[in-house]
Amino acid sequence: MIGFLLRRLGWTVLILVGVSVLVFLLMQLVPGDPVRTMLGMSATGERVEEVRHQLGLDRSLPIQYLDYVAGVLHGELGQSLVLSQPVSSILFPKLLNTVILSAGSLLICLLVGIPLGVLAGARQYSLFDRGSMFISLAGASVPVYWAALVVVSIFALQLGWFPTSGMYDTRNPGGLADVLHHLVLPAAAAAVVPTAVIARMARGTMVEALQGDHVRMLRASGVPERSVIWRHALRGIMPPVVNIVGLQVGYLLGGIIFVEVVFNWPGLGGQLYTSITAGDMPLIQSGVLFIALVFVLVNLITDVTVALLDPRTRKAA
Repeated sequence: MIGFLLRRLGWTVLILVGVSVLVFLLMQLVPGDPVRTMLGMSATGERVEEVRHQLGLDRSLPIQYLDYVAGVLHGELGQSLVLSQPVSSILFPKLLNTVILSAGSLLICLLVGIPLGVLAGARQYSLFDRGSMFISLAGASVPVYWAALVVVSIFALQLGWFPTSGMYDTRNPGGLADVLHHLVLPAAAAAVVPTAVIARMARGTMVEALQGDHVRMLRASGVPERSVIWRHALRGIMPPVVNIVGLQVGYLLGGIIFVEVVFNWPGLGGQLYTSITAGDMPLIQSGVLFIALVFVLVNLITDVTVALLDPRTRKAA
């Protein structure tokens, strides 16, 4: 297990280095001059060159990259060109809000997707199986922004059950209950596609597990069907299910950008959207790097969890 962890940590470091290089180079290809964006078009050429020298933008690309990596390792992410504030003070609160939204969406995925898939697999070819898999197929094909607009239209505008935007009531904040009330719709919208994918995966693995020899032996021994499904078969399908859940977290991080924009959720995705439209490169670089870091760490946790559930994967890795 220690060797497996060391190999996975080594790959994680290499992936993060590759992501940092890719993000840095992509930002160099963005049209426009970031210094002009910060100073405005009325700035003189001398002032522009002075600021470029202060920011180190007149150095070679390798030196700029090394300075960028050194700053990231020391927690110095630079300064926003538009807001004139440290990037860390802007992004860290936004990242926490995005984590709250992602955790809510992931909780919905787990509480709905896995039981739905298990029940459908246990009742193969039944009306429940066909109906739930049809709904999950439709859910997996829905664009995230469309799902967000639909739930806003139905549950916020027509029924009035939930607020249309924001993270809490700015006029009369109600603490945790208020945040949870605002969380329901964006979390549900972001969870539509991952829940459908997890349900279909759980259903397929459950059908396969229930056809195994050990399940036939349990049934022949008189073990109750409920115990066969929810104790023995469920344990066997957990490694592939955990694996697909980890992959869907990456989808969540990508789709949440659209959800945060639609619901005006004060998270990292909404901030990235604003920064991209404003051409604020330090914020864009750090935001994309944060998302990549979370995705890589989630996949590391997923690999370790799968290895603990199924020791055979340690030798294959």
